[in-house]
Amino acid sequence: MLRHATAPDSTQPLDPGSCGPRTGLRLQHIRAALFAVALAFMAGGCSRSGGPEASPQGSGVNLSTVPPSAYPLPAAADAARFLNQASFGATEAEVNKVRTYGYSAWLEDQFFMPGRSHEAYINTVSASLAPGQSLDDSHVMNTFWREAATGQDQLRRRVAFALSQIFVVSLQDSTVSEFKRGVASYLDMLGRNAFGNYRQLLDEVTLHPMMGLYLSHLRNRKEDPARNRVPDQNYAREVMQLFSIGLYELNPDGTPRLVGGQPVETYDSGDIVGLSRVFTGFSWAGPDKSDTRFFGGGMQDPDREVLFMQSYPSFHSISEKRFLTAVIPAGTNADPDGDLRIALDTIASHPNVGPFISRQLIQRLVTSNPTPAYVARVAQAFDAGRYTSGLWSTGTGQRGELRATVAAILLDPEARTAARLADPGFGKVREPILRTAHWMRAFNASSASGNFLLGVTDDATASLGQSAMRSPTVFNFYRPGYVPPNTSIATAGLVAPELQIVNEVSVVGYSNFMRSAVQNGLGSGSPRDIQPDYTAELALADNADLLIDRVSLLLTAGSMSAATRMIIRDAVNSVAMPATNQTTARQNRVRLAVFFTLSSPEYLVQK
Repeated sequence: MLRHATAPDSTQPLDPGSCGPRTGLRLQHIRAALFAVALAFMAGGCSRSGGPEASPQGSGVNLSTVPPSAYPLPAAADAARFLNQASFGATEAEVNKVRTYGYSAWLEDQFFMPGRSHEAYINTVSASLAPGQSLDDSHVMNTFWREAATGQDQLRRRVAFALSQIFVVSLQDSTVSEFKRGVASYLDMLGRNAFGNYRQLLDEVTLHPMMGLYLSHLRNRKEDPARNRVPDQNYAREVMQLFSIGLYELNPDGTPRLVGGQPVETYDSGDIVGLSRVFTGFSWAGPDKSDTRFFGGGMQDPDREVLFMQSYPSFHSISEKRFLTAVIPAGTNADPDGDLRIALDTIASHPNVGPFISRQLIQRLVTSNPTPAYVARVAQAFDAGRYTSGLWSTGTGQRGELRATVAAILLDPEARTAARLADPGFGKVREPILRTAHWMRAFNASSASGNFLLGVTDDATASLGQSAMRSPTVFNFYRPGYVPPNTSIATAGLVAPELQIVNEVSVVGYSNFMRSAVQNGLGSGSPRDIQPDYTAELALADNADLLIDRVSLLLTAGSMSAATRMIIRDAVNSVAMPATNQTTARQNRVRLAVFFTLSSPEYLVQK
């Protein structure tokens, strides 16, 4: 039976001159200084078969029936900070929900919240294309932005995005780029497994044809000494290095296990060779297992890019396979599925998996530099398959439970205690995708087309320098252990992964991009397709302090410093409010408050 790899289915311009010469100068300086500000602040002040498409309406659970966690009902700023970690950005409605019901009820609701399918979106777009038109990368970007901005299943979306940066496939790869529907299906698969079990996720990642194309184990053939051919080793190496156990053995708290003062390698070239033989004999799904179908020729299944790969025993190696703690003797198993099951069971049971995956998810959601104790607590929840906080508990008790892992990450004292805000090692630089999605959510952005036509945002000079599912390498947009050279971050022994894609060019590009977004909206068309709703902010525009309070809550979780607040207040107040015809003045005041906050160190670094 074939397994499906996814769920089936303008306004007056902002005149810098109207702000007075001092404000115009500050705007110019903010553009030029964002990189230095982020560096300084980071170092010194922070840190398988799917069902039908779920309805986009409705709720996951009855929040009022969820037992409370160990945390009392939070204040607005605490709720906003939690949401900035657990979603694509706080909104007024979600802040009120968390304040009313608490953290555990919000999480429980999100664990069972239905959502929409990226593949279904692509199918709809494909059916509407005119003759001669074809899908392009922008269509995948559009469905990503739509769900990041408006999807009700925000936690699932945020975790799926985090997983997409660990289990990378990329449209920048020339083979993957031919299959836009397949990439949408892959993103659906990550979302479907976001609160499931790691072992199942590893299975579906391995057999998804987009991963098979990207890491070249689709059509991988057994060795042939006569032709001097050996199995492709790409996936065998990366499944260990990047998706499961890493390069070195770890203690339960994620620190390297040392022997004689030196780290111990988790695998060697022999393990790669043994595993490469396991990943032979898999290729496109279809009604038969002919050689023609294996190689991708003939009449192909129209759904092959969204169906899990199937096994072809005639192309599978029956040589001995030694890897990690497993040995599959030569000639004893000609079943590719049986060998795969042994291999993935062996990898998933490795003690490194809990701390290795936990640390990376903490980095993507909460902080770039979690303490070993934080990693250990989350890894314990991963291994136990359950997390308990106060009267509330979640998870099935099966090792590798990601729902329990995510709950442990977000409710850990290191994530929730306000005292961490003053810790120079705590926090993470917001990557450009998160900044833009947060702006959309905070100000209730809507799409005239309903499709959020923002598209590819790779250009660092005039855009974000980052697009979902378009990582330049298998190592993601940035490495989890990246240390900016010759910086106070390096001196402090910290990492700052996201700064690997930050430089003078990208800083100016982001600043110009968001200034235009705040003023004119985003996306194609005239007026632009994606427009913010500043109604609530415009109502406060005659009072700079109230306006800044609201913007600060939504964007920085109320963490704006007195110095930044003074700069923004001066800018807002420099726009005079006339006695009549206040529309333009109110718009400019709001736009200044929003843009300056988006450019501030308190926003660029999520605490």
